[in-house]
Amino acid sequence: MSEYRIHGATGEWEVVIGLEVHAQVTSQAKLFSSAATAFGAEPNTQVSLVDAAMPGMLPVPNRECIRQAVRTGMAIDAQINKWSRFDRKNYFYADLPQGYQISQLYHPLVGEGHLDIAPDDKDPENTKRIGVERIHVEQDAGKLMHDQHPTMSYVDLNRSGVALMEIVSKPDMRSPAEAGAYVRKLRSILRYVGSCDGNMEEGSMRADVNVSVRKAGEEFGTRTETKNVNSVRFVMQVIEYEANRQIDVLESGGKVDQETRLFDPDTGTTRTMRSKEDAHDYRYFPDPDLLPLELDDAFLHDCRESLPELPDAKRHRYENELGLTAYNANQLTADVDVYNRFEDVLAATADKTGKPEKDVATQVANWVLSVAPGVKNATEGAVEANDTTAANAGILALAAANVVSGGQAKEIYEIVLKTGREPDEIAETEGLKQNSDTGAIEAVIDEVLAANEDKVAEYRGGKDKLFGFFVGQTMKAMKGKGNPAVVNDVLKAKLG
Repeated sequence: MSEYRIHGATGEWEVVIGLEVHAQVTSQAKLFSSAATAFGAEPNTQVSLVDAAMPGMLPVPNRECIRQAVRTGMAIDAQINKWSRFDRKNYFYADLPQGYQISQLYHPLVGEGHLDIAPDDKDPENTKRIGVERIHVEQDAGKLMHDQHPTMSYVDLNRSGVALMEIVSKPDMRSPAEAGAYVRKLRSILRYVGSCDGNMEEGSMRADVNVSVRKAGEEFGTRTETKNVNSVRFVMQVIEYEANRQIDVLESGGKVDQETRLFDPDTGTTRTMRSKEDAHDYRYFPDPDLLPLELDDAFLHDCRESLPELPDAKRHRYENELGLTAYNANQLTADVDVYNRFEDVLAATADKTGKPEKDVATQVANWVLSVAPGVKNATEGAVEANDTTAANAGILALAAANVVSGGQAKEIYEIVLKTGREPDEIAETEGLKQNSDTGAIEAVIDEVLAANEDKVAEYRGGKDKLFGFFVGQTMKAMKGKGNPAVVNDVLKAKLG
């Protein structure tokens, strides 16, 4: 794994990166109330009296939110604290009705864990371990909208009180690529576990990006925190820009201020938001309205038993049991939707062909990862409902039986996407079947060899590479419908 360095005027600089990822907990209700959490609702329609901080309203922890945070901690091999406590973080914003946020500073629900990342997805075996310092549960604030009226700002409290997991990494990342891999891996695990949908574009997962620079081997430098970055690409851009900005400041004789910054995706730059607060500025103290959380062994056992097979375990199983390459296994297991599609199509194809899953796994993997997406993207008028597991398996079964070629499989798939017709019927009526008739293929090959006697002589004289020429001429004469395996066998016999 090559080291990432930035070459400044005074030498090489190393970047030190830590991420605080806020992940919205998958739950039908908020952290301390029964108000709904659906995305896109009309402003201020999902607000309970608790969320609006009406006098006398008391928060009650949502068991499901706690369960999901514990399951997430278990998925990253983290310490689960059987005793934890909520604290008040005091600050005023117009979108924070209480004037404080209920969070966990001193006694978080989840302690230290780790993620193993592969910065280069083409080399999934080359991994680096990134430490996770803690996961604590906290409530979100509301939302301010400054562009709805010329003189007033609007407040939407729909997000007020929504449950968040703040997943705090250690400063173990040293390049934009490592940070990008970390966010992708974390998002994948959250989606596997089902504790967060990972929709960064909807704000249900976002990152605060902490960046500092130093000469290699020196003490950590002063860091800045860029808030609420909502895509992997933007996280990497923030690091690139902020590291270079800090180096310019230091090399010109200045000092980096510890501050909170905002990212402008239009320009790819960051700007100052406010000076960075420390914990004492928030005047944390134990929340007087909430008892400590105490988890019993039965609850923890149920959480662990509910975990699915996780990405790394699934990847190794695909390699060891299905014989897939490390690259394909990594690509298939990186996202929940992709592996679900693969496993559905694999099971249906094995059933349709009567072969063990291992025997068709590579064919299905290539189809799911490359062939099908390529055809789909190029097909105008494709209907998503036509892209069924049964249709995909039907096409793959035809290819596995050498009834259709790879090119014909693509043509059939395109017609399926547009019309929803059955693959077998399309192959039959549209003439999209390979010709495996040995006699017919022999007749075509005889004509090809007779028309190219000079090249036959050259081949027999030692020019083995001409074999591909004869295959090409035969397939061309058969308009691509000759079974390649039969063509190869007959040619080899004829050429001697």
